[in-house]
Amino acid sequence: MKPTIVLVGRPNVGKSTLFNRLTRSRDALVHDLPGLTRDRHYGHGRLDKPCLIVDTGGFEPVVDSGILAEMAKQTLQAVDEADAIVFLVDARAGVAPQDKMIAERLRRSGRPVFLAVNKAEGMLPDVVAAEFFELSLGQPIAISGAHGEGVRALMDIVLADFPDTETPSLTDLDDERPRIAILGRPNVGKSTLVNALVGEERVIAFDLPGTTRDSIEVEFERHGRQYTLIDTAGVRRKGRIDNDDLGAIEKYSVIKALQAVEAANVCVLVLDAQQEISDQDAHLAGFILEAGRALVVAINKWDGLDGYTRDRIKLEIGRRFVFLNFARFHYVSALHGQGLGGVLKSVNEAFAAAMAKLPTPKLTDILHAAVDKHAPHKSGLFRPKPKYAHQGGKNPPVIVVHGNHLEGIPKSYQRYLENTFREAFDLQGTPLRVEFKANDNPYEANKPKSMTQREANKARRERRHRRKTFGE
Repeated sequence: MKPTIVLVGRPNVGKSTLFNRLTRSRDALVHDLPGLTRDRHYGHGRLDKPCLIVDTGGFEPVVDSGILAEMAKQTLQAVDEADAIVFLVDARAGVAPQDKMIAERLRRSGRPVFLAVNKAEGMLPDVVAAEFFELSLGQPIAISGAHGEGVRALMDIVLADFPDTETPSLTDLDDERPRIAILGRPNVGKSTLVNALVGEERVIAFDLPGTTRDSIEVEFERHGRQYTLIDTAGVRRKGRIDNDDLGAIEKYSVIKALQAVEAANVCVLVLDAQQEISDQDAHLAGFILEAGRALVVAINKWDGLDGYTRDRIKLEIGRRFVFLNFARFHYVSALHGQGLGGVLKSVNEAFAAAMAKLPTPKLTDILHAAVDKHAPHKSGLFRPKPKYAHQGGKNPPVIVVHGNHLEGIPKSYQRYLENTFREAFDLQGTPLRVEFKANDNPYEANKPKSMTQREANKARRERRHRRKTFGE
């Protein structure tokens, strides 16, 4: 097993910056605003020895209520999972009272603790470290997470007692482990759904819009199968986002959420049954469809609604999401764990459909049957003639149809073929794309090339000149 290295410290000491450097990524949001990171964020360390790096929120050990208390709970859970702890302090701020309380808490954890004095660029390391000996955590190590100074030396010390471990290839797992992005507007219950599926309070679920700011990957196992969930920040219209620091963070959070769609195999779009279904919900669904991702829709907070309200919501969903005829809809309560088994079952079906292998002979037979039943209309001088089909990709499945004069096939006939292939292969839960590729005309090379207008005028002038001069 890879050792788990947890980064701990009070707010704004540079934990996320160090996390990004150790993982050689930009996975953690970084901004000069305390409390930006809230949940545990895992990443693979790109170091001489493989390890897991865990970024945590700013640790406020004396707070016992509100969002800061939930962040502290997440940090303590990460400490319990740690094989080693890197405790970050701020070289420019000096020893703070919070640092002393955190140091005392970490000493009681029983885990190896390494003290890193961050933001020490341009300063003498020995002078910087001297002040922090009073925390009684051994030799302080001066580093700069932003510039990389001292980081390698720090991690060499942290990992010195851990053996080298083989890193298994993930190639074979890519087709077996579904990556599931949980998306929706703010406060619809995405984090509650993640916790309910995982079976523990893995991410902070708080009755406050914008609680989740980053995209958090969570791995879990159910019925012997491995899954990766991606909890994302709530996505709302640009016009609702302010132009201050929090607004800038929210914009980055939205970008990370939309990037999670690209990184996923299946998306679960979460709607709030106790709010009106909005245009933003439809826009999110359209974005997922355009990205070609398999989709399951979970209508959350379904408990406690009367029959009339439920019927009205179902009618509204049917009206707004008519373009999602391939997706399954589930009416659930993430808070009470109702209906979640059906969601996971549909995720498995959608993942299998998105990653399906479609044999060429069967695709061609289905294509011929579809053309015999309903041939494409004539376009210009010629009628399109689809001849054979093969699979051109997956996630989503792409079917490439070859033939003659296919450039004239209308969108309506393309949708007809998409529906035909989906029904034939029972591809429930995933969009499917049909692309056309016209065969090359073997006589095209022998056809005379068309001339430009200037060339044609020049040729006419030359012919007139020859007639006058030579009587041609």
